[in-house]
Amino acid sequence: MKLKVLIIVFSILAIACNHSDKERKSKEILTETPVNIQYATGFRVSLKEGYPFVEVPRPYQGAEEGFKYLLVPRGEEIPAHDRDVQIVEVPIKSIVCTSTTHIPLLDYINETQSLTGFTTTDYISSANMRSRIDSGYVTELGIDKEMNIERLLELDPEAVMAYTITGDYGQFRKMNQAGIPVLINAEYLERHPLGRAEWIKFMALFFNKTDMADSVFNAIESNYNTMRAKAAKADSMPTLYSGVVYGDTWYLPGGENNAAKLFADAGANYLWQDSTTGFLELSFESVYEKAHDADYWVGVASYNSLEEIKQADQRYSRFDAFKNGNVYSYNARIGATGGNEYLELGYLRPDLILADLIRIFHPELLPDNELYFYEKLN
Repeated sequence: MKLKVLIIVFSILAIACNHSDKERKSKEILTETPVNIQYATGFRVSLKEGYPFVEVPRPYQGAEEGFKYLLVPRGEEIPAHDRDVQIVEVPIKSIVCTSTTHIPLLDYINETQSLTGFTTTDYISSANMRSRIDSGYVTELGIDKEMNIERLLELDPEAVMAYTITGDYGQFRKMNQAGIPVLINAEYLERHPLGRAEWIKFMALFFNKTDMADSVFNAIESNYNTMRAKAAKADSMPTLYSGVVYGDTWYLPGGENNAAKLFADAGANYLWQDSTTGFLELSFESVYEKAHDADYWVGVASYNSLEEIKQADQRYSRFDAFKNGNVYSYNARIGATGGNEYLELGYLRPDLILADLIRIFHPELLPDNELYFYEKLN
């Protein structure tokens, strides 16, 4: 019931903000930056010539150069600028996105209708966006190097929101040469869950909806901090591990990963909390040595049952968490065409993830809550 109330609150908030958000008047010159960034470290906003100047200094891990955007009100004269600055005429009216994590950023600022293209539409779970896809308003373009650039150019979006993990900008250059700005979203590098959620402000900048984004984010932040305060009252701190084996390697979050922060804020002792990396690649034996008697195993990729896990690798059944049935996946909400809602909405709504984790580790603190993203495997 609480979840339904929260969703209704966000809907009312979105409608109210939509009416209060006004497009900038022509030739309006700003005297202060349009967003206040509290947690995100992956983008910054200043003013140049009175217009928002947006920088993404680290588009991927190890990047030496970033991306820069000058947001100029539509119809106004483009000021002189450096060659490495992309000009974006705002507010944009259409956009192509390349990650499911971008979809709720549009939904929550009432810009669902602005999406015209996506890489693989079956991965999208959002009911509103699925309705748009089913009505034929979103073109599937293909993923990464397989993206159909000719089809994208035919769509002629006013911007493409993309991400990169390698620094291969080949496709991006083709889009730029066609006059399409490529907006790099590096939210996946954020260490704080609220930092990742705060990228809604990045999306909102290009639609002139920063007031709405602020309101949405403030509500998420407030709910997150309320949940964290509840977890701080827990009398115990159960241990946990995460991830699964692919090939010969166990992949799991490092201590610098935002998942580790969520585990800590939920009042649990993640066994790799002190590692200094974002991701870890370990042997099965090293994970077993450290976690064989841990209380919980949270985040088991696409496995849907204990038997399925055991069939994949008999050694998994030797862990105490497996024997005690304390194994949880984040696959409770699968969209109409197979997309995972956790991997779409979850990064904008860490407050919902945190509530789930507290319900798992300390059910006495949230006795009336039901799990939203997570489910216990049988």
